[in-house]
Amino acid sequence: MPVALDEVARIAEGLPDVTVGERRGNRTWFVGGKAFAWERPFSKADLARFGEQPPPAGPILAVRVADLHEKDAALIANPAAFFTIPHFDGYAAILVQLRKVTRRALVEALREAWRVSCPLPPRPRKRSRRSA
Repeated sequence: MPVALDEVARIAEGLPDVTVGERRGNRTWFVGGKAFAWERPFSKADLARFGEQPPPAGPILAVRVADLHEKDAALIANPAAFFTIPHFDGYAAILVQLRKVTRRALVEALREAWRVSCPLPPRPRKRSRRSA
């Protein structure tokens, strides 16, 4: 059963300290001021790059991943739902075709994106030693 953007919103907004905003006219979810997931419709340039091949059917979601190795692992683990486009080459994020992703895979992807985007907790300050 396809996942709707409203379900994405419920999952993402259920994570701690998440705020919702808009970037380039698209709903975006942030943690600590950093985007971890966003609606990602295809631009005209994206569509042109598909040529004769039909682009994945929308809606499409972008989610941050830890690094390019994690990106490759995610793409291999779920090629039916996770993909990338040339615009994302060298960028630690994947695209999710909501019509093909399972709810479980989506939840895992959003939680991981949230985790890698969270600001680091403050380090405890070292207490200075005073001589008595």
